[in-house]
Amino acid sequence: MEKFEEQVKEICDIYKSASELYEKGTYVYSIDEKTGIQALEHAAPVILQKSGSVLKVEQEYKRHGTTGIIAARNVSTGEIEAPMIQPTRTEEDFKNHIEKLVNLHPDAEHILIMDNLNTHVSEMLVRLIAEKCDIQDDLGIKGKRGILKSMETREKFLTDSSHMIRIVYTPKHCSWLNQIEIWFGILSRKLLNKRSSFKTIQELESKIKKFIEYYNRYLAKPFKWTYSGKLLKA
Repeated sequence: MEKFEEQVKEICDIYKSASELYEKGTYVYSIDEKTGIQALEHAAPVILQKSGSVLKVEQEYKRHGTTGIIAARNVSTGEIEAPMIQPTRTEEDFKNHIEKLVNLHPDAEHILIMDNLNTHVSEMLVRLIAEKCDIQDDLGIKGKRGILKSMETREKFLTDSSHMIRIVYTPKHCSWLNQIEIWFGILSRKLLNKRSSFKTIQELESKIKKFIEYYNRYLAKPFKWTYSGKLLKA
């Protein structure tokens, strides 16, 4: 319980100081994946609203497959940066997303908030962070020795506060602590709702991309994070 409270408080403190860190050149990002986004096409066109009537939406639909998104939310600005809109979310996919993200500000410090899914504690990610932080140490061998030996040893390396790029993991079952989840809710309400209809995966992905561009230009702003990390007691 003590470790849990410490993790929660650390994340809340980072959110609280994100603007100050941003002014000093440190970027704080909230990162996660949203998978299984369905391209659903209504079996009949939506009948638009008229005076005195309601919008009529066909309940039956056709399925055209699924896609997903790996996204990072800049906690200080609210913008969604380096999104990858695609069906897969492999270890390599996630590593590529982090590489694309940190390359936007290659000389800056980064704090990356995410859950500890196995792809978030991977060998590829360790090697990437070591490269970007110019760490020349022997990383060892996965499953045998050194930093790469286990998830625990990799997590210890990735969370090292002395690195220019460090990860802060949310506790288990605490997705509500990750601000990107709030944005995924916005995406679902604004775009991926029951009124929407997508004829192909490509159309769905294109509209997600356009929504992100619109959001960043007109809607992005930092969330007002009021939770301090103090746990409620019965």
